[in-house]
Amino acid sequence: MSVAPGWYVDPADPATQRYWDGGGWIGRALPADAPTPEGPPPPEPEPEPEPASPAVTGQVSPAGQPGSPAVPGPAGTPPGAGWPAPPPGASPPGWPAPPGWPAPPTGQQPPPGQQAPPGQQPPPGWPAPPAGQQPPPGWPPHGYVHPAPPPAPHGMQLAGLGTRLVARLIDFAIVFGLSAVACFWLVWQLIEEITPIWQEAWRRSMAGDTSTEGLPTSDRSGTLTMLILLIIAVLWAVYEVPAVGRTGQTFGKRVMGIKVVALESGKPVGGNRSLRRWNTFGLPTLLWYCCGLGLVLQLFDAFSPVVDRPLQQALHDKRALTVVVRAPRDTPPTPGSTDNDSTPTGGTAP
Repeated sequence: MSVAPGWYVDPADPATQRYWDGGGWIGRALPADAPTPEGPPPPEPEPEPEPASPAVTGQVSPAGQPGSPAVPGPAGTPPGAGWPAPPPGASPPGWPAPPGWPAPPTGQQPPPGQQAPPGQQPPPGWPAPPAGQQPPPGWPPHGYVHPAPPPAPHGMQLAGLGTRLVARLIDFAIVFGLSAVACFWLVWQLIEEITPIWQEAWRRSMAGDTSTEGLPTSDRSGTLTMLILLIIAVLWAVYEVPAVGRTGQTFGKRVMGIKVVALESGKPVGGNRSLRRWNTFGLPTLLWYCCGLGLVLQLFDAFSPVVDRPLQQALHDKRALTVVVRAPRDTPPTPGSTDNDSTPTGGTAP
């Protein structure tokens, strides 16, 4: 015998009542003491379907890439080109890779949706996109960052370190020759002063005598040494300061095709700055007398361009705000051309 449709106490839960349609329980349960409506309960609404993922639906965003419509990225920055919008509730580090870019290795995260700075490489383990795919803006093709070009102050190429060394050695040879001529007599006097001292010291060392009592002394050797060093410094300054101030080139620099120019303008430095540049490098010559301290300072200055970046300035260049560049080669005059400076005033060129 079948039970007639109606509201009855639910045998599974006596505290509630439900509607029996003759074949089974339908609708939601009501409290047992609640008034029952007339007839069966209204049908319950069907649950809304969950949105399908971009990979399933195949939808295309306004930017032309698979995924949901593009939304602003962090701080109002839009996703990079080829990067779909993140899924609902996903943070930027969880965004999928651009189309054609394989997933990163374990432990690596794709970059955020904002554009990468110019010259930045992709994360480690991310290969270049396949043919026809473009990486996000600012990302170099194939993950390679082109090295920055070397600096060229005012369009002039920096002089090579080897070229500068050879030019300096040529100048040193010239200054040494001039000093040898100017200081010949002084050097001879100095040798005569210190020769007896060295001969006696050598004789005692060969005899095993280490005492210094009774060694010959010289009151003139110190004066002669300082006078020789002063003449060398003066000759060096006279040789280099005017030439660098006027044209930026000594004889050695002219031979090697380099010159000294002002850092801010690329023009000759003038006499005052040329003297300030030489003082830093040349004045320590007077300290050679102090156990070679001046020579140590000059060697440190001479090799400082090796570690200076990006302009490869020596210490004397930094003090004078100068830079050593390659000298542009003079263009030979074309046949038939005239030099206005050689044309007499009021006359015509032949």
